[in-house]
Amino acid sequence: MIKLQNVSKSFGNKTVVNDLTLEIPEGKIFGFLGPNGAGKSTTIKMISGIEKPDSGEIFINNIDILKSPLLAKTQIAYVPDEPVFYSHMTGIQYLNFISDIFGISVEERKKNIEEYADAFNFLNELKEFTNNYSHGMKQKLSLISAFIHNPKVIILDEPMVGLDAKAAKTVKQLLKDFTQKGNTVFFSTHVMDTAERFCECLAIISQGNLIFTGTFDNLKNIMGENNSTLEDLFLELTEAEKK
Repeated sequence: MIKLQNVSKSFGNKTVVNDLTLEIPEGKIFGFLGPNGAGKSTTIKMISGIEKPDSGEIFINNIDILKSPLLAKTQIAYVPDEPVFYSHMTGIQYLNFISDIFGISVEERKKNIEEYADAFNFLNELKEFTNNYSHGMKQKLSLISAFIHNPKVIILDEPMVGLDAKAAKTVKQLLKDFTQKGNTVFFSTHVMDTAERFCECLAIISQGNLIFTGTFDNLKNIMGENNSTLEDLFLELTEAEKK
């Protein structure tokens, strides 16, 4: 579960996230949508503990991330849109490093690394140094590292970028399996078709303000356009917000 209560964040004179209140239940794949500059990445960084809000509260599984940041972060795996690794490490060294941070036993990490690397057909690539990886390879390594320590919440910022069709399908299945165990996925994307087909609940943010939260069917009913795609409704809603 993720809960944001009256969260705001500004940089200089610009308010990037304005009084955001949002609750993401357990066992759901939650899509977080918005135009460029809407405040999506800043919100994700605040949930992940990378940025601190100017005001408001953030809870991960009822743990206040501001009061107990280390404990809250044990619940989270974060997959950024631009993964960054230590260039002098191989893929397997990086995964062992992550396993050490989260106190994963040798037996469990071996099992989990093999399971998720095999799912992405990435076992051989783990022997290579990460500075030789393409963007897609870095994305796969980041996703594997997210799963191996068995988090309760996975936060993803544009995770499909750079992945081929097979890897993207693998991610979707792994995330569905993950939520079926009662875990939570918070998923930011610009690809409306992916959000429409994949996310069970949605939130749309524009200019730092939450302008919709609910299911795709809820949105169609509100807009009175039952035959429209999510892309059509998203553009109509966000363009109206600018006026």
